[in-house]
This record gives sequence, C-alpha cells and structure tokens, in this order.
Amino acid sequence: MKKIIYISTVFVVFILSACSDDLNQYPHVRETSQSVFSKPENYVSALAKCYASYVTAGQERGGGDADLSSNNGYDYMRCYFNVQEAGTDEIGSTWIEGDNIGNLTYMTWDANDPWVADMYYRCYYTISLCNEFLKNATDDKISAFTDTEQTEIKVYREEARFLRALAYYHALDLFHDVAFANESHIGSSTLPERIESADLFNFLTTELKDCSEKMNDVDNCDYGRAPRAAAWMLLARLYLNAEVYEAGAKYDSCMIYTQKVMDEGYALASDYSTLFNADNDKRVGRGNEIIYPLVVDGVNVVSWGATTYLVCGQADQDYGYDPLEVGCGSAWGMFRVRGEIPALFDMDNDDRAMFYVGDQSQFMDNGVDDRTGGYFVRKWSNLTDDGEVASNTVSDGVNTDFPMFRLADAYLMYAESAARTGTNMTEAVSLVNELRTNRNAAQVSESELIATTDGIPYKFFMDERGRELYWECVRRTDLIRFNSFTGDKYIWQWKGGVKDGKSVDSKFDVYPIPAAEISANPNLYNADY
Repeated sequence: MKKIIYISTVFVVFILSACSDDLNQYPHVRETSQSVFSKPENYVSALAKCYASYVTAGQERGGGDADLSSNNGYDYMRCYFNVQEAGTDEIGSTWIEGDNIGNLTYMTWDANDPWVADMYYRCYYTISLCNEFLKNATDDKISAFTDTEQTEIKVYREEARFLRALAYYHALDLFHDVAFANESHIGSSTLPERIESADLFNFLTTELKDCSEKMNDVDNCDYGRAPRAAAWMLLARLYLNAEVYEAGAKYDSCMIYTQKVMDEGYALASDYSTLFNADNDKRVGRGNEIIYPLVVDGVNVVSWGATTYLVCGQADQDYGYDPLEVGCGSAWGMFRVRGEIPALFDMDNDDRAMFYVGDQSQFMDNGVDDRTGGYFVRKWSNLTDDGEVASNTVSDGVNTDFPMFRLADAYLMYAESAARTGTNMTEAVSLVNELRTNRNAAQVSESELIATTDGIPYKFFMDERGRELYWECVRRTDLIRFNSFTGDKYIWQWKGGVKDGKSVDSKFDVYPIPAAEISANPNLYNADY
C-alpha cells in the first residue's frame, strides 16, 4: 500500500503556483483549478499535492520546477528540521557558511534570516494548497458526483483540514501571532488578518476535534494518509504546549487525547532502529508504532530534504563511519550531535544511543564546524530490514519515511502531563518503564519523574524526550516548554555563539515573521525584532 496517495502529485502543478517575484505574496490560484475539480477522480491528485508539499520542493524529481521562489530552495521538512534542531543541543552543523545556517546555529537570527523566511512561506504554501482543496470540496461543489464519490471526497476533505492544521500548528509554534487565511480568503483582495496565538490555538483544537471524528481509523487508512489518531496526536501536542501559546495549562486534555491514541491499537516497535530505516513503512498501523509518516522514496517522492537530508547529512566518510553502513552512497558530512546529548545516555545500556564515536571528541571544543568534534549519528538509515541499500542516494534520494507521530511520543506526553498535574502517576510510571524496558534502558521511579533537577521542574521528561526523539524535530519545542531554550537555566556548548554557551535573550523563543512579509502585509508585526 506504500505511497498510494503520492502517485499523481505532478498533476496539480496546474492548480497552484507561487509568485515569481518576492516571497511577500501568497500562491495564486490559476483559472485551471475549476476544470481540475470538475472531475471526482482528480480530487485524490489534489490531496496528494497537499501531502507531498511537506517533503518535496517542486513538481519535478528532487524539487525541480519549484513551488516557491525561495532563498534556499529546499522543501518544508528540511526547513523545519533546521529551525527546530540547529540552535539546540542536538545538532552541530558543519556547513555553517555554505548552508547559511550560522544564525540558526548560534541563535542570532533576525527577520531577514533565509531559513526563517523559507519556513514561514513553506507553512503558508501548504496552507494555501489545503485551502484551495477545501474550497472545492464543499457539499455543494461535489453534489453532482455519485454518492460513493461524495463519500470518498468528504474523507479527503477531513484529511485536508488535518494537513492544514499541521502547517498552522508549525506556524503557531514557531512564530506565534501570524496571518490567518482559510478557504474563504481565496480570490479575495483583502490581506490576511493577524491572529494571536491563543486564538489560533482555539481554532486548531476545535478544527482537529471535528475532523478527527470523520477521518479513517487505523484499520481503514491507506499507507501515507493520515488516520484519526494523527489528529489526536496533534491535539495532544497542542495541549502539552498550551501554556507556551498563552492558552493556559491543558495537561488534562493532553492526557485525554494520548489515551485515545493508546486505545487505538498501536504498539511499540521491538527494535528501535527499524523505526528509521528504509522499511519503516512496515512499522505503521495497528500493532505497530508509527501513527503517521511523511512518505519519501527514491521513485515516487524524491527529495533532497526530508529524510535524505538526515541520512546523507549524518554520514561523513572522512571522519565518521562508512556511509554504506546506513545505505548512503553520497555522504554529505553536514552535522553531528553536540556533546550534551550523548551525556544523557547510559551509552552501553540504551538502544537509542545510536552514535559513532571513533576518534571523535564528544564535545566541539574547536568549533561547531570542526568535524573532529561531536559524535556522528547512525539513527537514520537507507537500508532495508535485510541490510540491502534501498535506493541510490546519489541520484534518487533515500527510501526512508519520516515518522511525524509515533506511539512512544504519546506515552511520554501522557506521562509528563500526569506528572505535571499529579494525577494517574501509577499509569505514568508504567508507561515510561514499558518504553524504557523496550529500549533496553533501566527503569525509573515515580520520584524521578516528578523531581526538579538542575533547577528545572520535571527535567526527567526533557531528558527522556531527548533520548527518545532526538533529530525528530521536537527539541526546540520541548526546551521552550521547560523554559530552557533561551535564558540560563540550561546551557550547552556554543549556545549563543560562544564555546561554553551563554544565556540567550527570551525573544528567541519565537521566530520573527519575515521582514518582506511585514512590508507586504501591514496587519502583521514583530513584537521583539
């Protein structure tokens, strides 16, 4: 069933296009969209483009015929990985200058940073695609189709709402008070209004509760399409971080929706490493750990970002391991892990400690771009379960999907919410220890879950999420929730651009809306930049 929804993604190049001058515009709808949506069989192709917009940068293999005329020209997930990881304790980037990533690495960005701008516009490109789909999938628009066709398209409609909510969630988490546009804005000359983070939070939680009731369950969802549990996971992440979004504490709601996920029939993988290899599509669905993946492969969804960026970027044939050990024919040598992350592990007794030590020093004493410092990572792989190279990474990218949501995260969100509210602690300890036993890590006590360590309340969860979810695009969000991304509560090497790290201004908890967008839309502004 793999890649079923991605087969016809090129078709919808005729529906939407980005402006050709500046990034200070939203994608414009071409006249041909009316003819495209006149046929029921075309709706799946239009939805496929919404899905593929997270992992591809354009209409051709590897991002050719780009959707957006962007600064760096990369896909959504390459941008998202960088803005979520590059400034944290999880990544040290080698290509500081060549990849324009110095400001992210040292937490010195401003409203003109190319990665920040590209991320903002990638969010809104996906939102625009989903809005266009939803405008053309109303009951009235599809009333001329057969009952069977209407039923199918109505499910597509709920998936498009979920995909739009996911992009809006990223915009909320990264930028907070942003522009808001839904399907009613298409064709309007009115600029989108600014929506405050608490109001966008309320919109998203209402939207996700409603669409989840109409999405397919785990047993009736084709691979690559989002099941209702994906919407529940997104709700849980919103509720877990609700205080950050000025919506008040919502940990009880986080527990409700993670419980719904856990009741859906998923199970932890028996081998952690297989969640990140080229056969990880086999770890999706009932009885498996992955709830919703972003699909990438070397035939239908070729990307030089997404997981190709991770597999090839982690490999370094000069200083690290043989790239073929992770099925990589083209080692990029782009990044290692900063020394604080391996320090979280019992390196000999935790399957998640997938680092290459070799002759590397643990810390980056000679600079972030010195490849002899920092351990290399072997978490991501382009090998199949049988150890075969799945695709030619020189020409085709990898065949490894990105697990956007998986059951382990539901366990940890539930347990953290329980600890913060002082409720259901027996269940919380049981879930954490089930997870840790599965990963061959030592069990922990209730007192460890609720302890304040190094001045950080519930720090166990900040550390455990680092062990379980490193390089999965959650670290910045997690550190902010623990009040540890900026400020001086938690210092890591090269934080703020100095070797021993330093306190960073709290304004960097929120990325700035790009300067070009502020100029184009007077409804928007940055409070601290």
